[in-house]
This record gives sequence, C-alpha cells and structure tokens, in this order.
Amino acid sequence: MRTIFISTWVRTTFAGDRFVQGTGVRSIRSRRRGQTPNPNNPSRRFAVKFKLLALGSAAVLTAACTTTSPYTGQQTRNNTATGALAGAGLGAVLGYLTNTNDSSEGATNAAIGAGVGALAGAAVGNYMDRQQAQLERELAGTGVEVDRRGDDIVLNMPGDITFAFDKAEIEPQFYPVLNDLSRTLDQYPQTTIGVVGHTDSVGSDSYNQGLSERRAESVAAYLVRQNVMAERIYIEGQGETQPVASNETEEGRARNRRVEVVLRPITTS
Repeated sequence: MRTIFISTWVRTTFAGDRFVQGTGVRSIRSRRRGQTPNPNNPSRRFAVKFKLLALGSAAVLTAACTTTSPYTGQQTRNNTATGALAGAGLGAVLGYLTNTNDSSEGATNAAIGAGVGALAGAAVGNYMDRQQAQLERELAGTGVEVDRRGDDIVLNMPGDITFAFDKAEIEPQFYPVLNDLSRTLDQYPQTTIGVVGHTDSVGSDSYNQGLSERRAESVAAYLVRQNVMAERIYIEGQGETQPVASNETEEGRARNRRVEVVLRPITTS
C-alpha cells in the first residue's frame, strides 16, 4: 500500500504595481508502509490528480490585473488568487498512477465526472484539428512549438523562455503566453492536460527529478489560476530521462530543459 503526502503553498509578492503569485503542490512523495523512500531512484515518477475545493464561504481573493498579450493584442484578466486557492489550496488528490497513459485516464475519468462530455468517432480528429489550428495562431512567435502526435497535441515550452536557470518560478514575461494558452484550453474543454517537466543531465538524478516536478507544478498551477478546469490536469516530472537532444552540447542541453503540455482528447473508449 502506498501513502501520498501533499502540502500546498501560496506565495505572494508585490513588485511595484505588479502582483506575482506562485501556487502549487509543494511536495509530493510516496512510500510503502514501513519503508523509507529512496529519493535517489532515477526512475521515480509521479502523476497527481488534483482539484480545487470550493469550501462554502471561502474568502475570495482576486488581483484584478489585466494583461495585454503582445502576440494577439487581447486583454486577459489575471485571476491570480481565488477563494479556493486561499481557503482550500490546491489539494484534494483524487488519485495517482504510475505512467502517462494511466495518468491521462485518471484525468479523463475526473473530467467526465465533472460533466465534460466525451468525444467519439470522426468528431475526435475534427475537434483536435480545430484546437491545433487555434493554438498555432495564438502561440505563433512565442517560442512554443505545437506538435501533433496522432490525436494528441504536444506543446513544447523551452526552459530558456519559461524559467530562469535552475529555477521553478515562471518568468513574468511568459505570463501572456500562458494566458493565451489558458483561453484556448478553456474553449476546448474535451481534452486532458498533461504537464510534464524535463531537465538536462547536469546535476544529480534526484535533483533533476525534483526540479522537473516543481516546474511542471508551476505551469499547472498557473493554468488553474487562469480558470482552466483542474479536473482535466495531471502533472509529471521526468527529470533527465527523456532527452530530445544530446546532453553533450550546450545547444542540446538547452533543448532538453523544457516543459511539455500534452493535450489528449477525452473519448468514450
């Protein structure tokens, strides 16, 4: 039997008139009863399904900041804190599973349970085609790559535009990109959203594993704060285990430092 331990965090900073907040699942670790967890296991992975709790009269905290996207010119209100985040935190784990397919399946079941309708037949491809076209328009010129893999859409967010070196806090200049992404995700609710962190091979396996998890948590939490349905989201940290380029060169290491957002259609099968 495995036990999962979770703590949530909310950090708020005011820089001039700018409101910056980070919220996410701070620590996640699993162990078998009677055993000590092994933090140095390079194959350790996690996938946590979380949702916001609406607890009765939780206080509503909002920062009514409006950001203008430099790419679309559209204004988006930044709901950087909500009563659910302040009163209940990002909590309520529905479950965790041990591989990507199971994680997506868990998010699918949670989304359907929350009232999201499933796609079937030819509607699947058409739905994902339209979503891909909109994402390509919204994210053009941002540095985010939009890739199609079967019915899945994979967004590759390079680490050098998303995070400072060795940090898990999202760079403020990347907020408008995530705002545009959040709006599209909200318009196409019939997909699960896997947020997967990756690193290069510099540093220890355990350190890179933790960094990849924290970065995935930061992106997932930001999407939730922009009103993307939390039931659709699962998060993973892959550490240095899935490079897309050689770690022998700086260019290759830069490509390996990334966060991927995997959009998978919610289907009946």
